[in-house]
Amino acid sequence: MNTAQPILELTRGRVVESKHFGSIIVVDSTGKILHSQGDSHTVAFLRSSAKPFQAIPFVERGGVEYFHFTQSELSISCASHETAQLHLDTVKAMQAKIGIQEDHLQCGAHLPGDAEMLRMVIKQDIKPTANFNNCSGKHTSMLAHAKMRGLPLENYLDHDHPIQQDILATFSEMCGIEKEKVELGIDGCSAPNFAVPIFNAALGMARLCDPRGLSEARATACGKITSAMTAHPEMVSNHGEFDCELMKAGSGKIVTKRGAEGFQIIGLMPGVYGENGVGIAFKVTDGDSSRMSENLESSARVRPSVTLEILRQLNVLNEAQLKSLAKFGPVKQLKNYRGLVTGESHPVFDLLT
Repeated sequence: MNTAQPILELTRGRVVESKHFGSIIVVDSTGKILHSQGDSHTVAFLRSSAKPFQAIPFVERGGVEYFHFTQSELSISCASHETAQLHLDTVKAMQAKIGIQEDHLQCGAHLPGDAEMLRMVIKQDIKPTANFNNCSGKHTSMLAHAKMRGLPLENYLDHDHPIQQDILATFSEMCGIEKEKVELGIDGCSAPNFAVPIFNAALGMARLCDPRGLSEARATACGKITSAMTAHPEMVSNHGEFDCELMKAGSGKIVTKRGAEGFQIIGLMPGVYGENGVGIAFKVTDGDSSRMSENLESSARVRPSVTLEILRQLNVLNEAQLKSLAKFGPVKQLKNYRGLVTGESHPVFDLLT
């Protein structure tokens, strides 16, 4: 198969009302393709799924120790946080350690995803600032990297800034693709972002979880990042959000990071599925916009269900873990505003070997 395939469908009554298409790849840290669905060479922007890779050069150069960052602070450096109060407090504490101000951040501002904070913003007519951006942890760490090396802060997002060049070089090395073949774009937070075949993205994630064969400094940095993300998944997204809850259920053996427009990346530590680390990447062709409930809580339709179905087919999650994550899928009842069941959403793929 070399085109996107159906991966999730929604029914109303007995009729299939809509389908989502996409491509999936499962790769181990040696580059061996274990399973696939659709086109494993689909080129897609990682969007926020790139954040763990963007943190590597800073960690590799000793930035965590230089600024005495905690594991929570490293975790939020890889995050798409929801702007809960703990996220705002953590980012502010990082900026105090670095000696920068919030207005150094060039990520822009948006409304919080955390329901409690969103209610507060509305009720108190608070104008969101840069720290409210779900990428503020990443931007704060980029500024820390620049300041540690005595580099300019005012243009830290320029493609030719030394820290962005280091990030690009590291990303290409981790993903096994030449820098010149990485397609560049501007992310929603104004930072550079990368598009590569999903095979390479999955390979990078496998190596992040299983850095054997990399330099000692690189392997140590990868270990610190995955340990921080799994120890503090509430910083990567938020309590109750899918990435957080999956990593909690995985007990340090599963690393995951969502990206906008239907991208998702998952890493399995060595021993979880074979002796090597495993990377999983998939792209929902038509994107995966979130929907907000009457409780002001947002949820994605496709990525959580597809992720859980992949892990179910790989026998990575046991029944107790699947039960703890059941609100995310794989199969979900669909209800209308009155609470009547109208149909269901369910995955429709079988991974190929």
